[in-house]
Amino acid sequence: MHRKRSKLRDKVILITGASSGIGYALAKELSHLGARLVLAARRTDRLSALKHSLGQLSHNVTISKCDVTSTQDLEQTVEEAHQNFGKIDIVIANAAIPMQGEFEQLTLENYRTIFETNIFGVLGTCYAALEDLKQTGGTLVLIGSISSYMSSPGSSAYAMSKFAVRAFAEAARSELARYGIKVVLISPGFIKSEHRLIDNRGVFHPEYKDWAPSFLVMPAEKAARQIARAITRGGREKFITWHGYMSYWVRQYLPWLYFLLVDFFSSRFRPDKS
Repeated sequence: MHRKRSKLRDKVILITGASSGIGYALAKELSHLGARLVLAARRTDRLSALKHSLGQLSHNVTISKCDVTSTQDLEQTVEEAHQNFGKIDIVIANAAIPMQGEFEQLTLENYRTIFETNIFGVLGTCYAALEDLKQTGGTLVLIGSISSYMSSPGSSAYAMSKFAVRAFAEAARSELARYGIKVVLISPGFIKSEHRLIDNRGVFHPEYKDWAPSFLVMPAEKAARQIARAITRGGREKFITWHGYMSYWVRQYLPWLYFLLVDFFSSRFRPDKS
């Protein structure tokens, strides 16, 4: 704990998608580790409530209304970071949206919508903060998904977007090393969040039943602690949840078993959204 604290204390960290889920939990975890946070999301009411909940730590937090699909919003967020804290040391590109449905049920517009946030939003975040990371020799953290290694029925749009994030991470890791920038890919399995309660129009439905098996869902707070350790260590990739890593392992080394399990579980836990 003390080692983590010493490495992250006073680091300026930008988190996109900080209003819920992993981003929200990371904000709490990193604030308690002494970081100075720039929290970006579209729902500033939630960001304000989050900042208020941090009490005395809130003086090290600034919030920014930001849609990651807007270059102007991202540039403004980085400028607000400069005004409040200085250059950014760590960028956590976390903002993402869900999309469920079989190929025949979705439209090209559905795919474009998710790619705009989950792929181009990540790239836009990286471009906006790149000069800062070059100057600080910082860390770029990309929140991917175990879905970047596998695509089950009804998840093609989301999985495709996360496949792209992983591809970017693998290339950018070598490209940015010349500047002393570390690239860390985080690949979570099922984390407790609102994602599985949001329809394809982006509307949150608290009445939805989370279709993920409850025994596989990790609390966001626990995931945030593991991600904080991964950022400190600066490794290439960190799998979050044991089932996430096991799913990856089975897909890589026992593909015949993987596809049998996909067919079995998808018929029982497939979400039904439109």
